[in-house]
Amino acid sequence: MMQFPQPFIQELKAQLGDEYADFEAELQQSPPVSIRYNSGKFPDFPTEDTVKWCSEARYLASRPVFTLDPLFHAGAYYVQEASSMLIGEALAQTVDLSESLRVLDLCAAPGGKTTLLASQLSSDSLLLANEVIRSRVMILKENVQKWGFPNVHVSNHDPEDLEKLAGFFDVILIDAPCSGEGLFRKDPAAVDEWSVENVQICAGRQKRILSAAMPLLSAGGVLIYCTCTYNDAENQDSSAFVVDTHQFEEVKLQWPADWGIVAKKMGYQCYPHKVRGEGFFLAAFRKTAQLDSFYYNMEKGGRPRSFKPLHKKQLKEISRWLQEPDEFSFYEKPNGEVIALLESQKNDLIVLDNLLFAKGLGLEMGSFKGTDFIPSHALALSTALSAQLPRLELSEGEALQFLKKENLLFDAPKGWLLVTHRGLGLGWVKGLGNRINNYLPKEWRIRMEIPE
Repeated sequence: MMQFPQPFIQELKAQLGDEYADFEAELQQSPPVSIRYNSGKFPDFPTEDTVKWCSEARYLASRPVFTLDPLFHAGAYYVQEASSMLIGEALAQTVDLSESLRVLDLCAAPGGKTTLLASQLSSDSLLLANEVIRSRVMILKENVQKWGFPNVHVSNHDPEDLEKLAGFFDVILIDAPCSGEGLFRKDPAAVDEWSVENVQICAGRQKRILSAAMPLLSAGGVLIYCTCTYNDAENQDSSAFVVDTHQFEEVKLQWPADWGIVAKKMGYQCYPHKVRGEGFFLAAFRKTAQLDSFYYNMEKGGRPRSFKPLHKKQLKEISRWLQEPDEFSFYEKPNGEVIALLESQKNDLIVLDNLLFAKGLGLEMGSFKGTDFIPSHALALSTALSAQLPRLELSEGEALQFLKKENLLFDAPKGWLLVTHRGLGLGWVKGLGNRINNYLPKEWRIRMEIPE
């Protein structure tokens, strides 16, 4: 039986009163398992056991080995804790999702909330997924690429590095680093790491992040703040910190009573004995201060500094790999990598390229070796990929062989083939007549640990 620190028990008893016993009893149970489908790739998902606040999410009866499911590697779904999916409903209640928006997911790794935002935003909205911890950027990038949406970009910056983007964003999500109380039953080791001192450290860190983030919003912009914890120091005090700047007001959200979400003095709390999910806090704010909007002189700095337009003779070859090539501009980075930028957000991406120093913008297409084009793995997973490219459909067993980077013996036509399972791209092979070469990158080989 899991034992909790006495100060934690006292805090939750103060919040829950007579309900504390039910709360603690629930924490002794196994956590629910939930996934969220990628409707851009897998629209015909099951209809049973829906997560009430997310139409594309489902509970599973047990936790399978996701690493042995090719659909997971194809980006057909994301393994995500159900309570945290509430940010999608919060977004829908606070902005017009049909508009073209500039959105920042400030603390984005490993990417669950980023992919949720991507599924809700319009296709011409810009979503920047930022992660300050460098070691976590690669898993964020991998999950973004699996999801396959070309309007999502990645950066690796401390929030204070983004000060030149003051007024740029319409929406900012801050899934703040926290003491993790809401995940105790998923990660019992977190109980041993918990302390009152660490709660205070987290609360101070959250205020620093909020201080850096608030100026980045345009007037009327929306800030969504969330944690996976219960205590008032990280939730209520941080929310009050936002409002006390006199630049924001809280946006009250509406939830059906049967969702079990508890309204707090500010924001909303999920308790696992009331919702089918983990502990989660969320609050939404709107910027009321009429500060100057973002301005950047495109005439003076209207060229990207990190990439140059692709040579005209290469455009014909590169265009055939995308379903709608006219929606993109193509560029080459100094390392020879070709990227595609959506025309609808090209100017914004040029701004980001000039003002940020650690970023991955655009859809990675691949590179030219002489006149031959070598497609990237990210291109194989993209929803923008052409449906006319030659394909090699694999069974589940064959797909797992490919994902383990094992050799596949097929008689295949010469040239590049998109490896698919149930119609979804997994990567590239090159046909050589009597055999094929597996071009799955080494770092994408099947791993047994899947972070959520």
